[in-house]
Amino acid sequence: MKFFKHTLIFLLLAHFSFSQGAGESTFQFLNLISSPRQAALGGRVSTNYDYDVTNGLLNPATINSESNNSYAFNYVSHLAGIGYGNATGTFAVGEKKRIFQVGFVFVNSGDIDGYDLYGNPTSSFNASEMAFSIGHSYEIPNSNVKLGANLKFINSRLENYVSTGGALDLSVVYFNPKSKFMTTFLVRNLGTQFKSYNEVRESLPLEISLGFAKTLENMPLRWHVTFQNLQQWPIAFSNPSRGSTDLDGNTTQESVNFLDELVRRTIIGIELFPDKGLNFRIGYNFRRGQELNLTEVRSFSGLSFGFGLKIKKLRFSYTNAKYSIVSNTNLFGIQFSL
Repeated sequence: MKFFKHTLIFLLLAHFSFSQGAGESTFQFLNLISSPRQAALGGRVSTNYDYDVTNGLLNPATINSESNNSYAFNYVSHLAGIGYGNATGTFAVGEKKRIFQVGFVFVNSGDIDGYDLYGNPTSSFNASEMAFSIGHSYEIPNSNVKLGANLKFINSRLENYVSTGGALDLSVVYFNPKSKFMTTFLVRNLGTQFKSYNEVRESLPLEISLGFAKTLENMPLRWHVTFQNLQQWPIAFSNPSRGSTDLDGNTTQESVNFLDELVRRTIIGIELFPDKGLNFRIGYNFRRGQELNLTEVRSFSGLSFGFGLKIKKLRFSYTNAKYSIVSNTNLFGIQFSL
C-alpha cells in the first residue's frame, strides 16, 4: 500500500510539473483501441464489468473475480502495414484472493524508408512502442463501489531515438448487480517522461472520461454512453469541407457551438445478448464521425460493429470500425480462462 501511495504522489507531482499543451503530448499510442469489444461499442468504452479481462487495461476498477485466471490477446491490422495490440492476464494473490492484472500494449510500425536532408534514400529503420502495466482494484466494504489503479512503464523507439516514461490510471466504478446499472469515472495517463527523445520533454496524453451502462430487464440488451476528453475544452474544430461560399466568392467556415462540443465527446454503444455465447455489438463515435465525414459522400465514418463468440472456455471477438470512405480497421481478439 505504501508503494502505491508513494507512486501516486510522484506521478501527480510529475504531471503538474509539466503542463500539457494542445498537440504537444507524447506516447499517443496509449490511446489506441485494440480491444474488439471496445472498438465495436464506439471507442474506449470503460463500462464493461464482467468476464472481459481486456477492459481492466483501460479501467482498472473493473478488474474482478469473474475474470480471474483469464488471458487475452488482441490484434489490429491497421494502415500501411502497421500493427498494434495487447496481451493481458489476471491472477489471484494471497489468502484473500486479491486479483491483479498484468498487461502489455504494443505498436509495430514495420520498416520505414529513410532519407537524408536532400531527399536521398538511406537505410530503412524501425519504429515501435510498448507499455507494460500492472493493475489492481479494491472494493469498498458494504458498498457497490470499487476503486482501481494501473501503473504503467512506457518505452518508445524511433530509429536510434529512445524515450521512456511512467503513467498511472485511476478509476472508480459503481455497479449495482440487481439493477445492472453501472457508472464509472476514469482518469488515464497521469505521469511524465523519464527520458525524452531529443532533450525535448513532452506531456502525456491525459484523458478524463465518464461512462454509464445498463442491462435492460425485459430485453437482452445493454446500452453504453461514454463522455470522453472532459479535461480539454474545446476539442471541436470546423471542417473545411463544410464551409459555404457565396456568389461573391466569400467563404464562411462551419460554426462550432457548445452543443457540437458536447456531442463530439459522446460515444454510444449497444450489445445484443450481452450475457450469451453469441452476442452482437454496434457503436457510434460522434467525434470521429464529424471529423472524418465527407459532405457529399456517405462514408459511415464513426460507425463500428462486431460480434463475440464463446466456445467452452474460449471467446473470439471481431470488429470492423469505419474511419473514412477509404479506410476501415479490422480488430481480432481471443480470450481463454484456466
